[in-house]
Amino acid sequence: MYSFLIRKFTGIDTLLCILLTRSAYTRNVEYPMKITDVAKVVSGQNPHHVDARKIYESPHAMAVVITLQPGEALKKHITPVDVFFYVLEGSGVVEIGDEKQTVGKDMLVESPAKIPHRWSNESTSVFRILVVKVPKPNEETKLL
Repeated sequence: MYSFLIRKFTGIDTLLCILLTRSAYTRNVEYPMKITDVAKVVSGQNPHHVDARKIYESPHAMAVVITLQPGEALKKHITPVDVFFYVLEGSGVVEIGDEKQTVGKDMLVESPAKIPHRWSNESTSVFRILVVKVPKPNEETKLL
């Protein structure tokens, strides 16, 4: 059994520091900062058929915001790299390996590479999570 870690944050500041620290060291100072209006990013096609918006991509990492409506779920899958999830809104159920737990806003969930996992929204409200894959995967996610 693989244990996954859940952390509670009081805000997104710490998460943004994690994301930006590596990028700040590798970005050339000639380029200005980039700001993305996540609400305007178009959801991309995905095998889960849910709202998934790729909001950040570099040679080092990738970030996607997934929105699950009540009753929606991701299919169980395996990612080739470590992933961490930050709950932006609502509550949902995360399954990693043989473990299953309900998590809510401002919680961080760590998922190791190559372990089956999935998310589901069993609530009556919208559920949104930030998914960060580090390093950026060279292989595709595999559905089970």
